[in-house]
Amino acid sequence: MKFVKKYHALWLCLLGFYAVNAQERIKIDGVAAVVGENIILESDIVKYKQEIASRAEEEVDIPDCEIIEDVMSQKLLAHHAVIDSIVVSDVEIAGNVERTLEHFKSQIGDMDKVVALYGFDDLEDLRGELTRIQRENALISKEREAIVADVVVTPEEIRYFYKDLKDKGDLPNFGVEVELSQIAMKAEPTEENVQATIDQLNKIKKDIEGGFSMRLKAILYSEDPSVAQNGGKITLTRESELVKEFKEAAFSLEEGEVSEPFKTVYGYHILQVDKIKGQQRDVRHILIQPKIDEAKLSAAKEKLESVRAEIIAGDISFEEAVTKYSDDEDTRLNKGVLVNPNTGDSKFELNKMGADFFKRIDGLKEGELTDVYFEESREGVKMYKLNLVKNKIEAHEADLAKDYVKFQQLALQKKKQEVLEKWYDTKIKDTYVKLNGKFKDCDFKYQWIH
Repeated sequence: MKFVKKYHALWLCLLGFYAVNAQERIKIDGVAAVVGENIILESDIVKYKQEIASRAEEEVDIPDCEIIEDVMSQKLLAHHAVIDSIVVSDVEIAGNVERTLEHFKSQIGDMDKVVALYGFDDLEDLRGELTRIQRENALISKEREAIVADVVVTPEEIRYFYKDLKDKGDLPNFGVEVELSQIAMKAEPTEENVQATIDQLNKIKKDIEGGFSMRLKAILYSEDPSVAQNGGKITLTRESELVKEFKEAAFSLEEGEVSEPFKTVYGYHILQVDKIKGQQRDVRHILIQPKIDEAKLSAAKEKLESVRAEIIAGDISFEEAVTKYSDDEDTRLNKGVLVNPNTGDSKFELNKMGADFFKRIDGLKEGELTDVYFEESREGVKMYKLNLVKNKIEAHEADLAKDYVKFQQLALQKKKQEVLEKWYDTKIKDTYVKLNGKFKDCDFKYQWIH
């Protein structure tokens, strides 16, 4: 079951892409199971197995019964998410759809080929199916989060969890870990470059107000990565997870009106309101980031290399240099210490780092510095960085004192799984479930037949 669960998110993302559409599949395909209003087809099970086989590092043989129970569990979550009125963000879904399309395009090379490969009539048809799947994924995720939202573990539970593993001889081994600090120096655009960006947006705004298509202008000029596929279109409400400035601009305009240029962390924008539907607005936007001169980039690099030399010479400590020079607000007030976003801890497991980061850190000793390197953030901010290996923990068998945070996470994960299992047991009894054919004889973990 563990192996299957590793792939269920991938499966839900791909489910439905192997035939022209759901209605045609039902006509030619057997129904394996029904959970609430959700249908699981026999071909879904076949394709799931094929997907696992294609991605497994070694040959695996997952029984059909195990696969269908995993899929039914996800459908049960989706069914009760609707009953519980779980709300998902249209903007978040649209963003996930565009990222998925971009991934498909990067793998296959051309969007027309993507559409043809998956058997859809056109890009909008494919986008609509992806939207349905992403919405179901979001419902499943949010329902699961709601079920375990109040689950916590006490220090006593963590100690008991550790002792139980130790008594059974099941303590894990952890690889090399590092704690890192950083200094970041941003390369800022000149006032002239900022003004040139604002002037360009004002010209585009004038063209649109004169009758030019906002969608085409977005495709031509916007630096938002998703624009090539959706023409800069975003659907939002006041609750949407977008930056404050963007929402303020969107809700200050009437239908058809174009905003003045405005700034966010991503750059400079204009937007036009396409349609107002109650509390929801469809807008199109153009994002342009001010150009940064090579001289500015070179100056930032040279300055940070000079700071690195001062640290090595002992003229200034790394922590003092962070306070004096670093432009990164997230780490500057924390003496430059990086926090692992996956764990909330300051430790990073070396073999789980990205390839580029691994190459910079691997081989460095505690107290040593990386070379100065360039990085561009997802917001388009260009900067040079320098890292200090603040602490290095060699590979070791798990120890409660050294690895308390990890055991806290593992114990919490186990307790959440136990809560989920109790939820499954309860909700299955209150949900319409129908199994067909050979699946009636499966020896399931949960009592699906009642």
